[in-house]
Amino acid sequence: MTQLIPPHGHHLVNLELSSQEGAKYESRISQNRRIIIDSRVQSDLLLLATGVYSPLKGFMKHEDYLSVLNNMCLSNGTIWTIPITLPVNQETADKLKVGEEIGLMDESNRLLAVLFLEEKYSYDKMMEAKLVYQTTDEKHPGVAKLLSQGEVLLGGEIRLIERPMIPFTKYYYDPSTMRKIISEKGWKTVVAFQTRNPIHRAHEYIQKCALELVDGLIIQPLVGQTKADDVPAEVRIRSYETLLRKYYPESRTMLAVFPAAMRYAGPREAVFHAICRKNYGCTHMIIGRDHAGVGDYYGTYDAQKLITSLSTNGLGITPLCFEHSFYCKACGSMASNKTCPHSDDNRLILSGTKVRQMLRNGLDLPAEFTRKEVAEILRQAYSDTVDHIEGDDVK
Repeated sequence: MTQLIPPHGHHLVNLELSSQEGAKYESRISQNRRIIIDSRVQSDLLLLATGVYSPLKGFMKHEDYLSVLNNMCLSNGTIWTIPITLPVNQETADKLKVGEEIGLMDESNRLLAVLFLEEKYSYDKMMEAKLVYQTTDEKHPGVAKLLSQGEVLLGGEIRLIERPMIPFTKYYYDPSTMRKIISEKGWKTVVAFQTRNPIHRAHEYIQKCALELVDGLIIQPLVGQTKADDVPAEVRIRSYETLLRKYYPESRTMLAVFPAAMRYAGPREAVFHAICRKNYGCTHMIIGRDHAGVGDYYGTYDAQKLITSLSTNGLGITPLCFEHSFYCKACGSMASNKTCPHSDDNRLILSGTKVRQMLRNGLDLPAEFTRKEVAEILRQAYSDTVDHIEGDDVK
């Protein structure tokens, strides 16, 4: 069995109760101590409980929250860049008492987890927006979500009673299961690829460049909450299945969904994504241009700069940083600025607007831009409601 990379904080957290233990809380948590949580908190709940967010054991208390905002680490010094919080409105907070066991419910009133309420505290939304998202612009989807949520945060450890519903369970693996698979495959080095869009030839190029350096590649599409104009997850999954079946070595690649919500926090989220992949057992993480970015809020390579600065200071996973890649007509191959000497006139780079226009008009996308099988999946699925096809975490 292969020796795997240690989890973040050295121990893989498991906060899931047995059915017998869960039943005890079901009977003793009264209705007035139960709150409904939204889909993003549900995603966080699952990832906390199964160890994806190791070493966290619950929603952040005030000290850790402020430390993450100001120092990009937990109060004990462990690198962490994104606040994992449970917001509620003031009216709800007033009904809850510190020291109580709080039931966390989904929209259908299933009891998902118990929160051992240790703190409830107010916070400065604008400060969080500025520090985490580097903007207070309400047009930023992460900022918009932040400003719309409750004004009080609940902090404390959780225990999972029943798992939230997630899509594509065929491709879902807990970190403990993923680590077992990696070990059984004998992969000593594993690279993760984060994506929220179909894989085009540029993505394929950098994935295969990375695969030349490591033993295994895990393509891990995010299937939690994203912007309404992102390509639907079911369309993306079909494209990944087709590509892996036809163009990737089966023994060295696998598809595994990542059920987190997208925050669009750019550099900080890139580091956060890498920490999660470390907990899954990955030794490397592909970081492309504007990873986890949106619009023009972040510099093209800001994510690479931040994660590189932290990779030698306790992050514990190796970033593989790639520049923008493209098909060069003069080279006759995929290339990047590092390898191609030719002018822009020779480079096939399609804007999102151009791709959408071609799909709406029923035109074929160039084979140099995307595999024909992916182009056909997009063409069949495309409609006027899908307005966004470019702007991946790895662009």
